[in-house]
Amino acid sequence: MEAIEITIFKHIFQSVCEEMGEILQYSAFSPNIKERQDFSCALFTTDGLSFAFGSHIPVHLGAMPLSLQAALREMTFAPGDMVLMNDPYLGGTHLPDLTLIAPVFVQDTLTFYVANRAHHSDMGGMQAGSMPLANTIYQEGLIIPPVTLVRAQEPVADVMKLILANVRTPKERRGDIMAQVAANRRGVARLEEICACYGRHKTTAYALHLIAYTERLFTRFINTMPQGTYTFRDYLDDDGFGCLDIPIQVAVTAAPNLITIDFNGSSPQVAGGVNANRAITYSAILYVLTSLMGESIPINSGIMRPVHIVLPPGSIVNAERPAAMAAGNVETSQRIVDVLLGALSQALPERIPAASQGTMNNITIGGPGFAYYETIGGGTGAGPGYRGVSGVHSHMTNSMNTPIEAIERDLPVRMESYSLRQGSGGKGAYRGGDGLRRSYRFLAPCTISLLSERRRQPPYGLAGGSAGRRGSNRLTHQDREQELPAKTNRTVQAGDVLCIDTPGGGGYGTPETGS
Repeated sequence: MEAIEITIFKHIFQSVCEEMGEILQYSAFSPNIKERQDFSCALFTTDGLSFAFGSHIPVHLGAMPLSLQAALREMTFAPGDMVLMNDPYLGGTHLPDLTLIAPVFVQDTLTFYVANRAHHSDMGGMQAGSMPLANTIYQEGLIIPPVTLVRAQEPVADVMKLILANVRTPKERRGDIMAQVAANRRGVARLEEICACYGRHKTTAYALHLIAYTERLFTRFINTMPQGTYTFRDYLDDDGFGCLDIPIQVAVTAAPNLITIDFNGSSPQVAGGVNANRAITYSAILYVLTSLMGESIPINSGIMRPVHIVLPPGSIVNAERPAAMAAGNVETSQRIVDVLLGALSQALPERIPAASQGTMNNITIGGPGFAYYETIGGGTGAGPGYRGVSGVHSHMTNSMNTPIEAIERDLPVRMESYSLRQGSGGKGAYRGGDGLRRSYRFLAPCTISLLSERRRQPPYGLAGGSAGRRGSNRLTHQDREQELPAKTNRTVQAGDVLCIDTPGGGGYGTPETGS
Protein backbone atom coordinates (compact mmCIF):
# COMPACT_ATOMS: atom_id res chain seq x y z
CA MET A 1 0.00 0.00 0.00
CA GLU A 2 2.91 2.39 0.73
CA ALA A 3 4.17 2.05 -2.87
CA ILE A 4 0.73 2.92 -4.19
CA GLU A 5 0.45 5.93 -1.92
CA ILE A 6 3.95 7.11 -2.88
CA THR A 7 2.76 7.22 -6.49
CA ILE A 8 -0.44 9.00 -5.50
CA PHE A 9 1.41 11.63 -3.49
CA LYS A 10 4.00 12.05 -6.25
CA HIS A 11 1.25 13.12 -8.63
CA ILE A 12 -0.55 15.22 -6.02
CA PHE A 13 2.60 17.18 -5.25
CA GLN A 14 3.59 17.54 -8.88
CA SER A 15 0.11 18.83 -9.72
CA VAL A 16 0.64 21.63 -7.19
CA CYS A 17 3.83 22.67 -9.02
CA GLU A 18 2.08 22.52 -12.39
CA GLU A 19 -0.82 24.62 -11.13
CA MET A 20 1.61 27.18 -9.72
CA GLY A 21 3.20 27.31 -13.17
CA GLU A 22 -0.16 27.91 -14.82
CA ILE A 23 -0.89 30.83 -12.50
CA LEU A 24 2.56 32.31 -13.12
CA GLN A 25 2.36 31.96 -16.88
CA TYR A 26 -1.10 33.42 -17.35
CA SER A 27 -0.62 36.24 -14.82
CA ALA A 28 2.74 37.40 -16.19
CA PHE A 29 3.23 40.49 -18.34
CA SER A 30 6.38 39.65 -20.34
CA PRO A 31 6.53 37.41 -23.43
CA ASN A 32 9.50 35.64 -21.89
CA ILE A 33 7.36 34.22 -19.10
CA LYS A 34 3.96 34.21 -20.78
CA GLU A 35 5.04 32.78 -24.16
CA ARG A 36 8.42 31.10 -23.62
CA GLN A 37 7.45 29.80 -20.15
CA ASP A 38 10.88 30.60 -18.75
CA PHE A 39 10.04 29.74 -15.15
CA SER A 40 10.00 26.84 -12.69
CA CYS A 41 8.07 25.88 -9.56
CA ALA A 42 8.93 23.48 -6.75
CA LEU A 43 8.03 22.26 -3.25
CA PHE A 44 10.46 21.88 -0.34
CA THR A 45 10.69 20.43 3.14
CA THR A 46 11.47 22.66 6.11
CA ASP A 47 15.13 21.61 5.72
CA GLY A 48 15.22 22.98 2.17
CA LEU A 49 15.10 19.59 0.42
CA SER A 50 13.09 19.48 -2.79
CA PHE A 51 10.40 16.81 -2.98
CA ALA A 52 8.46 17.87 -6.08
CA PHE A 53 9.19 19.85 -9.25
CA GLY A 54 7.04 20.99 -12.12
CA SER A 55 8.01 19.95 -15.65
CA HIS A 56 9.74 23.28 -16.16
CA ILE A 57 13.33 24.50 -16.77
CA PRO A 58 16.09 22.00 -15.79
CA VAL A 59 18.72 24.67 -15.10
CA HIS A 60 16.38 26.26 -12.54
CA LEU A 61 15.24 23.14 -10.78
CA GLY A 62 18.53 21.75 -9.53
CA ALA A 63 19.68 25.14 -8.26
CA MET A 64 16.53 26.19 -6.40
CA PRO A 65 17.21 24.07 -3.29
CA LEU A 66 20.56 25.86 -2.88
CA SER A 67 18.80 29.24 -2.98
CA LEU A 68 16.24 28.10 -0.45
CA GLN A 69 18.91 26.76 1.88
CA ALA A 70 20.81 30.07 1.62
CA ALA A 71 17.62 31.98 2.47
CA LEU A 72 16.97 29.74 5.48
CA ARG A 73 20.42 30.56 6.84
CA GLU A 74 19.73 34.30 6.69
CA MET A 75 15.98 34.80 7.09
CA THR A 76 13.14 33.99 9.48
CA PHE A 77 9.78 33.30 7.87
CA ALA A 78 6.40 34.14 9.36
CA PRO A 79 2.96 33.25 7.93
CA GLY A 80 2.22 35.35 4.85
CA ASP A 81 5.88 36.24 4.19
CA MET A 82 7.75 35.79 0.92
CA VAL A 83 11.49 36.18 0.38
CA LEU A 84 12.99 37.29 -2.95
CA MET A 85 16.58 36.71 -4.13
CA ASN A 86 18.72 36.32 -7.26
CA ASP A 87 22.34 36.26 -6.00
CA PRO A 88 24.22 33.59 -8.02
CA TYR A 89 26.65 33.14 -5.16
CA LEU A 90 23.77 32.13 -2.89
CA GLY A 91 22.25 29.46 -5.12
CA GLY A 92 20.98 31.69 -7.92
CA THR A 93 21.76 31.03 -11.56
CA HIS A 94 22.12 34.47 -13.13
CA LEU A 95 20.74 37.87 -12.20
CA PRO A 96 17.61 37.91 -14.42
CA ASP A 97 16.35 34.77 -12.59
CA LEU A 98 14.38 35.90 -9.53
CA THR A 99 13.52 33.27 -6.93
CA LEU A 100 10.53 33.84 -4.64
CA ILE A 101 10.06 31.64 -1.55
CA ALA A 102 6.99 31.30 0.69
CA PRO A 103 6.48 29.25 3.87
CA VAL A 104 3.50 26.97 4.42
CA PHE A 105 2.16 26.97 7.98
CA VAL A 106 -0.36 24.32 8.97
CA GLN A 107 -1.95 24.56 12.43
CA ASP A 108 0.62 27.28 13.25
CA THR A 109 3.46 24.88 12.44
CA LEU A 110 5.97 25.51 9.64
CA THR A 111 5.39 22.51 7.39
CA PHE A 112 6.71 23.20 3.87
CA TYR A 113 8.08 25.87 1.56
CA VAL A 114 6.98 26.64 -1.98
CA ALA A 115 9.15 28.53 -4.45
CA ASN A 116 9.28 29.65 -8.04
CA ARG A 117 12.03 31.06 -10.22
CA ALA A 118 11.32 33.19 -13.30
CA HIS A 119 13.59 34.85 -15.85
CA HIS A 120 12.88 38.58 -16.05
CA SER A 121 13.53 40.40 -19.31
CA ASP A 122 15.54 43.10 -17.54
CA MET A 123 17.19 43.36 -14.15
CA GLY A 124 19.31 46.47 -14.76
CA GLY A 125 23.02 46.48 -15.51
CA MET A 126 25.03 47.85 -18.40
CA GLN A 127 22.82 46.50 -21.20
CA ALA A 128 19.08 46.09 -21.70
CA GLY A 129 18.04 42.56 -20.89
CA SER A 130 20.77 42.05 -18.24
CA MET A 131 22.55 39.44 -20.38
CA PRO A 132 25.52 41.52 -21.58
CA LEU A 133 29.05 40.66 -22.54
CA ALA A 134 30.54 41.68 -19.18
CA ASN A 135 33.67 40.97 -17.14
CA THR A 136 32.23 41.37 -13.63
CA ILE A 137 28.88 40.49 -12.12
CA TYR A 138 28.35 44.12 -11.08
CA GLN A 139 27.97 45.06 -14.77
CA GLU A 140 25.29 42.43 -15.32
CA GLY A 141 22.53 43.85 -13.15
CA LEU A 142 21.01 44.32 -9.71
CA ILE A 143 22.16 41.73 -7.15
CA ILE A 144 19.42 40.85 -4.65
CA PRO A 145 20.37 38.97 -1.48
CA PRO A 146 17.51 37.31 0.43
CA VAL A 147 15.05 40.12 1.25
CA THR A 148 11.46 40.08 2.45
CA LEU A 149 9.30 41.13 -0.49
CA VAL A 150 5.93 40.23 1.06
CA ARG A 151 5.23 40.55 4.79
CA ALA A 152 1.94 39.30 6.25
CA GLN A 153 0.48 39.02 2.72
CA GLU A 154 1.32 42.63 1.78
CA PRO A 155 4.14 43.63 -0.62
CA VAL A 156 6.90 45.61 1.10
CA ALA A 157 6.68 48.92 -0.73
CA ASP A 158 10.26 50.06 -0.15
CA VAL A 159 11.77 46.81 -1.45
CA MET A 160 9.58 46.88 -4.55
CA LYS A 161 10.42 50.54 -5.12
CA LEU A 162 14.15 49.83 -4.90
CA ILE A 163 13.96 47.01 -7.46
CA LEU A 164 11.80 48.95 -9.91
CA ALA A 165 14.14 51.96 -9.73
CA ASN A 166 16.96 49.79 -11.12
CA VAL A 167 15.22 48.28 -14.16
CA ARG A 168 14.33 49.65 -17.59
CA THR A 169 10.80 48.27 -17.70
CA PRO A 170 9.31 48.79 -14.22
CA LYS A 171 5.67 48.18 -15.14
CA GLU A 172 6.48 44.84 -16.76
CA ARG A 173 8.80 43.86 -13.91
CA ARG A 174 6.18 44.63 -11.30
CA GLY A 175 3.63 42.59 -13.24
CA ASP A 176 5.95 39.59 -13.48
CA ILE A 177 6.95 39.78 -9.81
CA MET A 178 3.31 39.91 -8.74
CA ALA A 179 2.64 36.89 -10.97
CA GLN A 180 5.31 35.07 -8.96
CA VAL A 181 3.55 36.16 -5.76
CA ALA A 182 0.24 34.81 -7.09
CA ALA A 183 1.85 31.49 -8.01
CA ASN A 184 3.24 31.03 -4.51
CA ARG A 185 -0.09 31.91 -2.94
CA ARG A 186 -1.72 29.17 -4.98
CA GLY A 187 0.96 26.68 -3.95
CA VAL A 188 0.52 27.55 -0.26
CA ALA A 189 -3.27 27.19 -0.53
CA ARG A 190 -3.04 23.81 -2.26
CA LEU A 191 -0.63 22.37 0.31
CA GLU A 192 -2.87 23.60 3.12
CA GLU A 193 -5.79 21.78 1.44
CA ILE A 194 -3.75 18.58 1.03
CA CYS A 195 -2.76 18.64 4.70
CA ALA A 196 -6.39 19.22 5.67
CA CYS A 197 -7.43 16.20 3.58
CA TYR A 198 -4.70 13.70 4.48
CA GLY A 199 -3.37 15.13 7.73
CA ARG A 200 -0.21 17.14 8.24
CA HIS A 201 1.83 14.22 9.58
CA LYS A 202 0.95 11.89 6.71
CA THR A 203 1.55 14.57 4.08
CA THR A 204 4.98 15.48 5.44
CA ALA A 205 5.85 11.80 5.83
CA TYR A 206 5.15 11.11 2.17
CA ALA A 207 7.20 14.11 1.09
CA LEU A 208 10.15 12.47 2.86
CA HIS A 209 9.18 9.02 1.51
CA LEU A 210 9.39 10.42 -2.03
CA ILE A 211 12.93 11.68 -1.45
CA ALA A 212 14.00 8.32 0.00
CA TYR A 213 12.25 6.44 -2.83
CA THR A 214 14.16 8.44 -5.45
CA GLU A 215 17.41 7.76 -3.61
CA ARG A 216 16.71 4.01 -3.60
CA LEU A 217 15.84 3.97 -7.30
CA PHE A 218 18.94 5.85 -8.32
CA THR A 219 21.26 3.84 -6.08
CA ARG A 220 19.88 0.67 -7.67
CA PHE A 221 20.59 2.17 -11.09
CA ILE A 222 24.19 3.04 -10.12
CA ASN A 223 24.73 -0.58 -9.17
CA THR A 224 23.76 -1.71 -12.69
CA MET A 225 26.42 0.51 -14.31
CA PRO A 226 29.79 -1.01 -15.28
CA GLN A 227 32.20 0.00 -12.53
CA GLY A 228 35.11 2.19 -13.57
CA THR A 229 36.15 5.74 -14.35
CA TYR A 230 35.08 7.44 -17.58
CA THR A 231 36.54 10.76 -18.72
CA PHE A 232 35.61 13.31 -21.34
CA ARG A 233 36.63 16.82 -22.33
CA ASP A 234 34.86 19.43 -24.45
CA TYR A 235 35.35 23.15 -24.93
CA LEU A 236 33.50 26.43 -24.74
CA ASP A 237 34.24 28.58 -27.80
CA ASP A 238 35.37 31.70 -25.94
CA ASP A 239 34.54 34.13 -23.14
CA GLY A 240 34.12 37.20 -25.36
CA PHE A 241 37.34 38.76 -24.06
CA GLY A 242 39.93 36.80 -26.06
CA CYS A 243 40.08 33.53 -24.11
CA LEU A 244 39.45 30.75 -26.67
CA ASP A 245 38.67 27.04 -26.44
CA ILE A 246 37.96 26.90 -22.71
CA PRO A 247 38.14 23.28 -21.49
CA ILE A 248 35.60 21.56 -19.29
CA GLN A 249 36.74 18.12 -18.19
CA VAL A 250 34.99 15.48 -16.13
CA ALA A 251 35.80 12.07 -14.70
CA VAL A 252 32.76 9.97 -13.76
CA THR A 253 33.51 7.04 -11.45
CA ALA A 254 30.85 4.38 -10.88
CA ALA A 255 31.28 2.32 -7.71
CA PRO A 256 28.87 0.32 -5.54
CA ASN A 257 26.16 2.66 -4.17
CA LEU A 258 28.11 5.76 -5.23
CA ILE A 259 28.88 7.81 -8.32
CA THR A 260 31.67 10.40 -8.18
CA ILE A 261 31.73 13.31 -10.62
CA ASP A 262 35.08 15.12 -10.65
CA PHE A 263 35.68 18.30 -12.68
CA ASN A 264 39.41 18.61 -11.99
CA GLY A 265 41.20 19.59 -15.21
CA SER A 266 38.56 22.19 -16.11
CA SER A 267 39.61 25.76 -16.87
CA PRO A 268 40.01 28.35 -14.13
CA GLN A 269 37.27 30.99 -14.16
CA VAL A 270 37.64 33.52 -16.96
CA ALA A 271 37.01 37.22 -17.54
CA GLY A 272 33.79 36.89 -19.53
CA GLY A 273 30.42 35.74 -18.26
CA VAL A 274 30.64 32.05 -19.19
CA ASN A 275 31.55 31.18 -15.60
CA ALA A 276 29.19 28.75 -13.88
CA ASN A 277 28.66 28.64 -10.15
CA ARG A 278 28.12 25.55 -8.02
CA ALA A 279 24.34 25.79 -8.36
CA ILE A 280 24.47 25.71 -12.16
CA THR A 281 26.82 22.73 -12.21
CA TYR A 282 24.66 20.96 -9.65
CA SER A 283 21.60 21.55 -11.88
CA ALA A 284 23.33 20.11 -14.92
CA ILE A 285 24.37 17.00 -12.99
CA LEU A 286 20.85 16.52 -11.64
CA TYR A 287 19.41 16.83 -15.15
CA VAL A 288 21.79 14.28 -16.69
CA LEU A 289 21.39 11.73 -13.91
CA THR A 290 17.60 12.05 -14.00
CA SER A 291 17.63 11.60 -17.78
CA LEU A 292 19.55 8.33 -17.45
CA MET A 293 16.75 6.57 -15.63
CA GLY A 294 14.70 4.22 -17.73
CA GLU A 295 11.55 4.82 -15.69
CA SER A 296 9.66 7.87 -14.52
CA ILE A 297 11.71 8.70 -11.42
CA PRO A 298 10.38 11.43 -9.12
CA ILE A 299 12.75 14.39 -9.46
CA ASN A 300 13.85 15.63 -6.06
CA SER A 301 16.87 15.98 -3.77
CA GLY A 302 17.04 12.23 -3.25
CA ILE A 303 18.76 11.60 -6.57
CA MET A 304 21.84 13.51 -5.41
CA ARG A 305 22.37 11.62 -2.15
CA PRO A 306 24.50 8.83 -3.68
CA VAL A 307 26.46 11.38 -5.75
CA HIS A 308 29.82 12.86 -4.73
CA ILE A 309 30.75 16.03 -6.65
CA VAL A 310 34.26 17.45 -6.87
CA LEU A 311 34.35 21.09 -8.03
CA PRO A 312 37.71 22.92 -8.09
CA PRO A 313 37.24 26.33 -6.40
CA GLY A 314 37.65 29.31 -8.71
CA SER A 315 37.06 27.19 -11.82
CA ILE A 316 34.77 27.60 -14.81
CA VAL A 317 32.34 25.19 -13.08
CA ASN A 318 32.63 26.68 -9.57
CA ALA A 319 33.36 30.37 -10.03
CA GLU A 320 33.94 32.77 -7.17
CA ARG A 321 32.74 36.34 -6.70
CA PRO A 322 32.89 38.72 -8.56
CA ALA A 323 33.07 36.62 -11.75
CA ALA A 324 30.50 37.49 -14.42
CA MET A 325 28.12 34.63 -15.08
CA ALA A 326 25.17 35.66 -17.24
CA ALA A 327 26.18 33.01 -19.79
CA GLY A 328 27.24 30.40 -17.26
CA ASN A 329 23.59 29.58 -16.65
CA VAL A 330 22.60 29.36 -20.29
CA GLU A 331 25.74 28.31 -22.17
CA THR A 332 28.18 26.63 -19.79
CA SER A 333 25.39 24.52 -18.30
CA GLN A 334 24.88 23.07 -21.79
CA ARG A 335 28.56 22.22 -22.13
CA ILE A 336 28.61 20.57 -18.72
CA VAL A 337 25.79 18.35 -19.96
CA ASP A 338 27.79 17.56 -23.11
CA VAL A 339 30.87 16.45 -21.15
CA LEU A 340 28.82 14.38 -18.72
CA LEU A 341 27.02 12.61 -21.55
CA GLY A 342 30.32 12.14 -23.40
CA ALA A 343 31.80 10.41 -20.36
CA LEU A 344 28.72 8.30 -19.72
CA SER A 345 28.57 7.21 -23.38
CA GLN A 346 31.61 5.05 -22.60
CA ALA A 347 29.81 3.29 -19.76
CA LEU A 348 26.32 3.20 -21.29
CA PRO A 349 26.74 3.39 -25.07
CA GLU A 350 23.26 2.01 -25.67
CA ARG A 351 21.62 4.93 -23.84
CA ILE A 352 23.55 8.09 -24.70
CA PRO A 353 22.96 10.30 -27.78
CA ALA A 354 25.41 12.51 -29.64
CA ALA A 355 25.69 16.15 -28.65
CA SER A 356 22.73 18.43 -29.17
CA GLN A 357 23.23 22.03 -30.31
CA GLY A 358 24.92 22.89 -26.99
CA THR A 359 23.80 26.52 -26.82
CA MET A 360 20.69 28.54 -26.11
CA ASN A 361 21.55 31.23 -28.71
CA ASN A 362 20.61 34.05 -26.32
CA ILE A 363 19.53 37.40 -27.74
CA THR A 364 18.37 40.49 -25.87
CA ILE A 365 16.91 43.53 -27.61
CA GLY A 366 16.43 46.86 -25.85
CA GLY A 367 15.30 50.38 -26.55
CA PRO A 368 13.22 53.19 -25.02
CA GLY A 369 10.58 51.53 -22.86
CA PHE A 370 11.25 47.92 -23.78
CA ALA A 371 13.64 45.08 -23.06
CA TYR A 372 13.19 41.68 -24.68
CA TYR A 373 14.97 38.35 -24.22
CA GLU A 374 14.69 35.02 -25.97
CA THR A 375 16.58 31.83 -26.69
CA ILE A 376 16.44 29.95 -29.99
CA GLY A 377 16.16 26.20 -30.55
CA GLY A 378 18.40 24.02 -32.68
CA GLY A 379 19.09 20.38 -33.49
CA THR A 380 19.29 17.57 -30.95
CA GLY A 381 21.79 14.76 -31.18
CA ALA A 382 20.91 11.45 -32.81
CA GLY A 383 21.16 8.34 -30.67
CA PRO A 384 21.24 4.55 -30.90
CA GLY A 385 18.25 3.78 -33.08
CA TYR A 386 16.80 7.26 -33.58
CA ARG A 387 17.37 10.53 -35.40
CA GLY A 388 17.79 13.89 -33.75
CA VAL A 389 14.90 16.33 -33.54
CA SER A 390 15.06 19.57 -35.51
CA GLY A 391 14.44 23.12 -34.29
CA VAL A 392 13.76 22.56 -30.59
CA HIS A 393 15.20 23.63 -27.25
CA SER A 394 17.17 20.87 -25.59
CA HIS A 395 18.84 19.80 -22.36
CA MET A 396 19.10 22.64 -19.84
CA THR A 397 16.36 24.74 -21.40
CA ASN A 398 12.80 23.51 -21.65
CA SER A 399 11.43 26.82 -22.86
CA MET A 400 9.09 27.38 -25.78
CA ASN A 401 9.31 29.33 -29.01
CA THR A 402 8.22 32.97 -28.89
CA PRO A 403 5.61 33.42 -31.63
CA ILE A 404 6.54 35.94 -34.31
CA GLU A 405 3.24 37.70 -33.68
CA ALA A 406 4.20 38.38 -30.05
CA ILE A 407 7.56 39.83 -31.06
CA GLU A 408 6.14 42.07 -33.77
CA ARG A 409 3.34 43.24 -31.46
CA ASP A 410 5.65 44.33 -28.65
CA LEU A 411 8.92 45.35 -30.36
CA PRO A 412 10.08 47.56 -33.27
CA VAL A 413 11.15 44.38 -35.07
CA ARG A 414 9.90 42.54 -38.14
CA MET A 415 10.84 38.90 -38.48
CA GLU A 416 12.29 38.40 -41.96
CA SER A 417 12.64 34.61 -41.80
CA TYR A 418 12.22 31.66 -39.49
CA SER A 419 13.06 28.25 -40.90
CA LEU A 420 15.01 25.05 -40.43
CA ARG A 421 18.65 24.91 -41.59
CA GLN A 422 18.24 21.90 -43.83
CA GLY A 423 21.25 19.55 -43.67
CA SER A 424 22.83 21.13 -40.60
CA GLY A 425 22.46 17.96 -38.52
CA GLY A 426 25.49 15.66 -38.41
CA LYS A 427 25.57 12.66 -40.75
CA GLY A 428 25.52 9.11 -39.52
CA ALA A 429 23.48 5.95 -39.39
CA TYR A 430 21.04 8.25 -37.64
CA ARG A 431 21.24 11.89 -38.56
CA GLY A 432 21.33 14.75 -36.06
CA GLY A 433 18.47 17.23 -35.95
CA ASP A 434 18.69 20.44 -37.95
CA GLY A 435 19.20 23.90 -36.50
CA LEU A 436 17.14 27.02 -37.18
CA ARG A 437 17.55 30.29 -39.04
CA ARG A 438 15.91 33.32 -37.42
CA SER A 439 16.26 36.80 -38.93
CA TYR A 440 15.26 40.09 -37.29
CA ARG A 441 14.82 43.39 -39.17
CA PHE A 442 15.01 46.32 -36.79
CA LEU A 443 12.54 49.13 -37.40
CA ALA A 444 14.19 51.55 -34.96
CA PRO A 445 17.62 51.89 -33.33
CA CYS A 446 18.10 49.21 -30.66
CA THR A 447 20.79 47.74 -28.47
CA ILE A 448 21.37 44.00 -28.71
CA SER A 449 23.39 41.47 -26.76
CA LEU A 450 24.30 38.02 -28.07
CA LEU A 451 25.54 35.15 -25.91
CA SER A 452 25.98 32.05 -28.03
CA GLU A 453 28.17 28.97 -28.37
CA ARG A 454 29.11 26.24 -30.86
CA ARG A 455 30.37 28.86 -33.31
CA ARG A 456 33.91 27.41 -33.14
CA GLN A 457 33.49 23.97 -31.57
CA PRO A 458 30.80 21.88 -33.31
CA PRO A 459 28.43 19.50 -31.49
CA TYR A 460 30.16 16.11 -31.47
CA GLY A 461 28.89 12.94 -33.09
CA LEU A 462 29.10 9.50 -31.50
CA ALA A 463 29.85 5.94 -32.64
CA GLY A 464 31.19 7.12 -35.99
CA GLY A 465 28.62 9.85 -36.62
CA SER A 466 29.82 13.26 -37.73
CA ALA A 467 29.52 16.56 -35.88
CA GLY A 468 26.60 18.89 -36.40
CA ARG A 469 27.18 22.15 -38.27
CA ARG A 470 28.29 25.13 -36.24
CA GLY A 471 26.05 28.14 -35.75
CA SER A 472 26.70 31.71 -36.86
CA ASN A 473 25.55 35.28 -36.17
CA ARG A 474 25.50 37.83 -39.01
CA LEU A 475 24.47 41.48 -39.23
CA THR A 476 23.56 43.24 -42.48
CA HIS A 477 23.95 47.04 -42.38
CA GLN A 478 23.36 49.10 -45.54
CA ASP A 479 23.50 45.93 -47.68
CA ARG A 480 26.88 44.87 -46.24
CA GLU A 481 26.92 41.65 -44.22
CA GLN A 482 29.43 41.02 -41.45
CA GLU A 483 30.03 38.05 -39.18
CA LEU A 484 29.40 38.86 -35.53
CA PRO A 485 31.25 37.33 -32.59
CA ALA A 486 29.51 34.63 -30.59
CA LYS A 487 29.27 37.06 -27.67
CA THR A 488 28.82 40.76 -28.26
CA ASN A 489 27.02 43.97 -27.29
CA ARG A 490 25.91 46.08 -30.29
CA THR A 491 23.86 49.06 -31.34
CA VAL A 492 21.83 48.46 -34.49
CA GLN A 493 20.06 50.94 -36.73
CA ALA A 494 16.65 50.95 -38.39
CA GLY A 495 16.83 48.69 -41.44
CA ASP A 496 19.63 46.45 -40.08
CA VAL A 497 19.01 42.70 -40.25
CA LEU A 498 20.37 40.22 -37.71
CA CYS A 499 20.47 36.59 -38.87
CA ILE A 500 21.13 33.83 -36.35
CA ASP A 501 21.85 30.31 -37.61
CA THR A 502 21.71 27.78 -34.78
CA PRO A 503 23.76 24.55 -34.70
CA GLY A 504 22.58 21.12 -35.75
CA GLY A 505 22.88 18.06 -33.53
CA GLY A 506 25.59 15.44 -33.88
CA GLY A 507 25.06 12.27 -35.90
CA TYR A 508 25.17 8.76 -34.48
CA GLY A 509 26.77 5.66 -36.00
CA THR A 510 28.56 5.16 -39.30
CA PRO A 511 26.26 5.75 -42.28
CA GLU A 512 26.54 2.20 -43.66
CA THR A 513 25.02 0.75 -40.48
CA GLY A 514 21.83 2.81 -40.68
CA SER A 515 18.44 1.76 -41.86
